[in-house]
Amino acid sequence: MRTTMALFRKELIGLMRDKVLLAMLVYAFTLAIYTQATGLSHDLRNATLAVVDRDMSQLSSSILDGLMPPRFQKPVAVAPGDVERGMDEGRYTFVLDIPERFEADVLAGRSPSVQLLIDATALMQAGVGSGTIQQIVSQQVQLYARRLGVSSSQPVTVETRLAFNQSLNSDWFSGTMALINNITMLAILLAGAALVREREHGTLEHLLVMPVRPLEIMVGKLAANGLVILVMTLVAILTVLVKVLGMRITGSLSLYMAGVALYLFFATSLGLFLGTLARSMPQLALLFILVALPMNILSGGFTPLESQPEWLQNVMQVSPSTHFVAFSQAILYRGAGFDMVWPQFLATAGIGLLCFLYSLSRFRSFIAAQQ
Repeated sequence: MRTTMALFRKELIGLMRDKVLLAMLVYAFTLAIYTQATGLSHDLRNATLAVVDRDMSQLSSSILDGLMPPRFQKPVAVAPGDVERGMDEGRYTFVLDIPERFEADVLAGRSPSVQLLIDATALMQAGVGSGTIQQIVSQQVQLYARRLGVSSSQPVTVETRLAFNQSLNSDWFSGTMALINNITMLAILLAGAALVREREHGTLEHLLVMPVRPLEIMVGKLAANGLVILVMTLVAILTVLVKVLGMRITGSLSLYMAGVALYLFFATSLGLFLGTLARSMPQLALLFILVALPMNILSGGFTPLESQPEWLQNVMQVSPSTHFVAFSQAILYRGAGFDMVWPQFLATAGIGLLCFLYSLSRFRSFIAAQQ
């Protein structure tokens, strides 16, 4: 234990002296999370909208009143002949065409139609905006008909109840997923860089002449880098997610940090394994792209796991990143306790142990080859 603690302190001192790496750590767990949460928004914001109002009625005016900032820019009135040119030039993402006698048909109890033209180049904005415009038009028509005492022939009324994120704030989701991805990225890179840096600086030979075992060297590196990421994770949650973005952590923060520590056991072991394969930092970066990026993308953070092919869902159950995303969302969003997330914890621990043992075997071979 004394030998392992000495190596642990050595790794921390080496990390603290690397100013560039420290700056990257601080950026990854603060500004990077904030910019990804607020810059990459899933909400509809300032979308361009043009309106062809052929009816020029009070009802059509009330519809336009609902299509206002911040979701849409102020609607621009255009003539029917200018619609195609405006969309070709990219000036309008949405064009709402209200037909003649629209108000009269509504008051007569008929069901008139309006045309909505969409520039689907920006696919996410097009999908969200289409549903939003349809909802606003439907609400305005119903309110107008009810105000004038006209019966509405709507057979079913759908009452929606939102859970866990009632305000539909996408910043919370984007910020949390940025944190999860940065934990994986930095854990793998720091652990791998710790070994590559020893080789590039020529200090690996110093370790080889000391009375230390590969297990002690490996544990010292994993513990030091894992502790740094664990502390930065806690700082990011309390400052960026809670204070800056206003996210409410519904679950146990201590339970989540225990899960992060369990996941770091796997991620740092994987990083050290990649460090034994790489001979330089550029090679480590290439290996990271081949291994860690697909693991992050397919873990269920970017798209729901259920939307992937069934065979790929089964394959991704072998990756602890899938279970990490699952219990992160369950604890932070839905307030799940250990009784609900223990299968993910168990899977992460089991796969992490296998990865650690394999990495240790590879690390022993690597050390033996250097002697």
